Amino acid sequence: MPSALIDAPAAGHEPLVVGYEDKGSGPALVLVHGHPFDRTMWAPQLAAFSATHRVVTPDLRGYGTSSVVPGVTLLGDFATDLAALLDHLGIRRFVLGGLSMGGQIAMECYRLFPERIAGLVLADTFPAAETGEGRAQRNAMADRLLAEGMRGYADEVRDRMVAPYNTAVSAAVHRMMLAAPPEGAAAALRGRAERPDYRVLLTGVAVPALVVVGRDDAYTPVADAEAMHAAIPDSTLRVIEGAAHMPNLERPEEFNAVLRAYLERLN
Repeated sequence: MPSALIDAPAAGHEPLVVGYEDKGSGPALVLVHGHPFDRTMWAPQLAAFSATHRVVTPDLRGYGTSSVVPGVTLLGDFATDLAALLDHLGIRRFVLGGLSMGGQIAMECYRLFPERIAGLVLADTFPAAETGEGRAQRNAMADRLLAEGMRGYADEVRDRMVAPYNTAVSAAVHRMMLAAPPEGAAAALRGRAERPDYRVLLTGVAVPALVVVGRDDAYTPVADAEAMHAAIPDSTLRVIEGAAHMPNLERPEEFNAVLRAYLERLN
């Protein structure tokens, strides 16, 4: 699997190793995974869209084959890592998509460098800042991951990440969560606890956007997606039936059809 060394001041003095897939040619499509996953969660999309696009799926710092940086990883750290990776790959402008935490990172990227983003795909995510209670819960969970590892957490959230009726996908996602480095996952949780509010940002998005959500998503319910759709001036909302928080894996054909229609509109 390819990897790149990038300058990342928040990682200390050492360059950051970023693992990624880079497949296909044509307009660039960059897909950002959520927590606590890695780039392999986009495998169905990498296979489907590399025939028409240059698809890049990075491992975020702290996950997959990328460097694990303990402490606190802010959404801005993830965003600047992505910009540096895309500079390394010679990609200036791209469609950017993200799921859950990846969607929040996509919003942070739009805040920091909107001129590079040709389109925005926000899947099963939400733009509001964390509440006081939420900050405490995320920091407590980070402490727990460092003390206990990933298994207890993965067991608890499994049926919310993937609808329990999607048995095979649930097992695969569970394995992915178990493989996540606890230090990286904890740092991301602490960073998400400090995230800004993106709701005003969304009202100024100047590129076409796709908002997509699983019908049975309990983490980011359809109402959250409807609110984002209402806020973004040029957006399309699609609800994927028979899916929870990871419709790109639970219902890949339906998710890909929605994404393909959006990309064809951009082209």
